[in-house]
Amino acid sequence: MPRARALPIGEFSRLTHLSVRTLRRYHEAGLLEPARVDPDSGYRYYGAEQIPTAQVIHRLRELDVPLAAVQRIVASPDPAARAALVAEHLQRLEAQLERTRAAVVSLHRLLHPQPAGLDVQLRRVPATRVAAVRGEVALEQVLPWYAGAMAELDAVLPAGGGAPGGVYENSLFEDGRGGVLVHRPVPEASPVPRVGRVQPVVLPAVELAVTTHAGEHDDIDVTYGRLGDWVVRHTLAVSGPVRENYLVGPRDTPDAAAWRTEIGWPVFPVAAGAAAPGGGAGSA
Repeated sequence: MPRARALPIGEFSRLTHLSVRTLRRYHEAGLLEPARVDPDSGYRYYGAEQIPTAQVIHRLRELDVPLAAVQRIVASPDPAARAALVAEHLQRLEAQLERTRAAVVSLHRLLHPQPAGLDVQLRRVPATRVAAVRGEVALEQVLPWYAGAMAELDAVLPAGGGAPGGVYENSLFEDGRGGVLVHRPVPEASPVPRVGRVQPVVLPAVELAVTTHAGEHDDIDVTYGRLGDWVVRHTLAVSGPVRENYLVGPRDTPDAAAWRTEIGWPVFPVAAGAAAPGGGAGSA
């Protein structure tokens, strides 16, 4: 068979739809070595068999796969290992897309606020006995940690019995890491099985400014902000960790539009004549 001719970099560029500049950059980065480099002119020549590799590298870079990861993928002779590396990056991309989607939802709500006022209730909550799981958690890990903790509670407690909830220490929001307590209510006379991380806990009595966030949790921070504005304008100070009650959530229905999350900020008046907690209500 005749020997396949080498392709000058310009022709290789046209065949792969990669610019000459990009091919030079791939060469300098060690991603795609030319088949031959002319020792006198420095001109690069490629083989036709390198076309698929060049296109794979280009697709990976379009997905923002880091150079080091591209090198590992291209250099690996094991198809399973290559697939695993690609899948790992795709998972990171999906997580990034989810974060972007959540940010867009919040921005839409901030830029186009709902005209209806925020319904806020001032509520005294007595000391409450619960089955709980405690942990020290980073803010970005709260959702997966919550899912694991709630699964432990559901595994040892009977179905029903009231809405689950969470207590979130101030340091979680201020420092990016803090104490979290996820709980389910239990009847006063019922024993709480101590299994794994599940323990009986008595939540102390508290006075709360309470509002309800409707829908999925991507923009719950907006509701937090509106509740905070209400608290400030009614001359109340926040005291202690925030509480959430999951009246309707993913455990109840996959329909995110039906989810309802109560947000309760512990409060107390800071000025004479301020609204006193104890059952009043208002709208922002």
